[in-house]
Amino acid sequence: MPSKPVLLIMAAGMGSRYGGLKQMDPVGEQGEFILDYSLFDARRAGFERAVLVIKRENEEDFRRMLSGRVKIPITFAYQALEDLPAGFAVPQGRVKPWGTGHAVLAARDVVDAPFCVINADDFYGAEAFRLAYEHLCNVRDEGDFSMVGYRLRNTLSESGHVARGVCAVAADGTLLDITERTHIISTVDGPLMRGDDLRTYTLLDPDTIVSMNMWAFPRAMMQRLGEAFPDFLRAAMQENPLAAEFFLPFVVDALLQAKRARVCVTPTQDKWYGVTYREDRFDVVEALRRMTADGIYPSPLWEH
Repeated sequence: MPSKPVLLIMAAGMGSRYGGLKQMDPVGEQGEFILDYSLFDARRAGFERAVLVIKRENEEDFRRMLSGRVKIPITFAYQALEDLPAGFAVPQGRVKPWGTGHAVLAARDVVDAPFCVINADDFYGAEAFRLAYEHLCNVRDEGDFSMVGYRLRNTLSESGHVARGVCAVAADGTLLDITERTHIISTVDGPLMRGDDLRTYTLLDPDTIVSMNMWAFPRAMMQRLGEAFPDFLRAAMQENPLAAEFFLPFVVDALLQAKRARVCVTPTQDKWYGVTYREDRFDVVEALRRMTADGIYPSPLWEH
């Protein structure tokens, strides 16, 4: 009998982005973090275990943060610069992590089932986890991927520009390609995307589907990442050894173009929340307060 789906959470960048885990701001009424809500929603959707990819030096902080509260078993995996294939070494002066594809690959020894990938500091909403879990329970083959897609209008920040993976979706609901757009702003006329010339802007359809890095993969995706990583490293060592990143969407897109995978896009109407800017925190806190008042979440979260 195949193993039940696993939730894989990328959290290795949290300490650096927030200046240390101890400075992370709670967003729930009882001091809950965004990560609490993701784990809670995942458990309600059917996930029975989670893998948290972290930096080893942050393990004690994460254990303190989650121990005794979170009602879903968690296994830790560790993303490290030195975790490289044979024949490769960390370039002198490199301190930047190798990216989201490498973060997922860091869990290759503890993920033994189809898995859902999310970012630790993004709020995805309950529907997204239900969609991902349903797909993972019905994975057909090694190339059967799914991506939970968000409407662009539900992912913007009022405090500044955001980067989004803009998706082209076929009539049958499968992904054609993803293009990373690094500068999208919210305006009264709708979302505006800055062009490559850094001067012109294009108005985007607010219902455009974008990726927020919530993927559902068969276990074989670990092997695909392991196959792609050496090729990435060979190019990175020549072109940009200190900063090149092995991004998960780039690997998905390469498999897509090589016809080694198909990605079913499952749109959600839920609003994504995240703290891209410090000013965003108020919106997250207020949204979760409303959802708690409406009975979507209990308070305290983990006492139910």
